[in-house]
Amino acid sequence: MPTGLLLVDKPQGLTSHDVVARARRALNTRKVGHAGTLDPMATGLLTLGVGPATRLLTYLVGLDKTYETTMRLGAATTTDDAEGEVVSTAEPALVSAVTDAQLAEGIRALTGDIDQRPSSVSAIKVDGQRAYDRVRAGEQVELASRRVTISAFEVLAVRRGPLAIEVDARIDCSSGTYIRALARDLGAALGVGGHLTALRRTRVGPFEVANAVSLEALAEGGVSLLDSPAAVAARLFPVLEVDAAQARDLGHGKLLTLPEHADAEPVAAIERGGGGEHPDRLVALISVHQGRGRTLVGFPTNSAQEAPS
Repeated sequence: MPTGLLLVDKPQGLTSHDVVARARRALNTRKVGHAGTLDPMATGLLTLGVGPATRLLTYLVGLDKTYETTMRLGAATTTDDAEGEVVSTAEPALVSAVTDAQLAEGIRALTGDIDQRPSSVSAIKVDGQRAYDRVRAGEQVELASRRVTISAFEVLAVRRGPLAIEVDARIDCSSGTYIRALARDLGAALGVGGHLTALRRTRVGPFEVANAVSLEALAEGGVSLLDSPAAVAARLFPVLEVDAAQARDLGHGKLLTLPEHADAEPVAAIERGGGGEHPDRLVALISVHQGRGRTLVGFPTNSAQEAPS
């Protein structure tokens, strides 16, 4: 069974599920999942887990992210992006009256720790049903605000027209941030309305879109494009090198005695392989507390996966 992390540069027009389906065909396995969706309109980095490495996805979802985006100030839409219907349009005089100083102040107010109300067409569940499904059914949906962190809101370019102001920006943010909600709130603060017209995710934690592959390259390269679970875990967590006996104990659910290891969670327990046909292996993610190492998530070998029950 193939296993590892796959970084894909998602094209516009496909859902995250579409990308997963393409990956399943290219890798000839059903066991593919993703960490963090991208809307069909958006492009950029989508992180996929393959095989046993899907167990790492839980730890990728909460990583901070970077986006490059274009916001159009001067009109509001039902979805807070270009795919929705326009619900209000500002008078040209109001748009032209927005000064650079007002724009900068509006952006400052949306930087740092803020309370953000997600878009009503988000995938957040309300009483067991996705918010966007309720909206499509004609319901009025008002989601509760949540605390997010915008660590950087950098303006790259501003283009002024008679009916709208287009703002290109690069945004570093915490997991759970809705960039289209930033466009909506910036437009509302300036009194002209706003929505998103372009969105590209360029980073998830330590992973960059520059290292991602296209769907065409995936179809040609297959499993050779996967990053090993050990290499991925070593980029995300502290590493504990374990020998064969310790790896076996972890695989059997036993505790490790680690008197000199500081308390930490999670820690990547990695068995060094020596390269070639014997690569490093991620044995488990463990919790170390008071000198004891306990398995949080195990990563069995392919032979263990395929053994008959």
